[in-house]
Amino acid sequence: MALKVTAGNVDDREPVRELTTGLTGSLYGDKGYLSQELADDLGKTGVTFITQKRRNMKARLQAEWDKIMLSRRFIIETINGQLKTLSQIEHSRHRSIKGFLLTVLGAVIAYCLKLKKPSLKVFYSEEDLPVMA
Repeated sequence: MALKVTAGNVDDREPVRELTTGLTGSLYGDKGYLSQELADDLGKTGVTFITQKRRNMKARLQAEWDKIMLSRRFIIETINGQLKTLSQIEHSRHRSIKGFLLTVLGAVIAYCLKLKKPSLKVFYSEEDLPVMA
């Protein structure tokens, strides 16, 4: 698990390189993270960056698995929502940076200790996959 707290005026794409250090495989993101420079940098480290295309972009080939995984992104949004709701991060008024960081750390620890977490069914049989004719 990787976590970085940044100021509100920091571009969301900026900490991605640091957070993915040591990772390989596929990284799925939303359209807001779309950047050719970021995709190239991650590609050099062995990470394939996969996002949906924007309306004004040309269509590009995408593996069926990647399409399925992008459609399951709501699981990540659910996890973020649970972290905010259970730990009351979103509606808190901290008097110090230490208090804020303590709340964030408490939320992450509580989530890690949670027995039943949202998950993806990642193993599919051939019958589960759509047939293209």
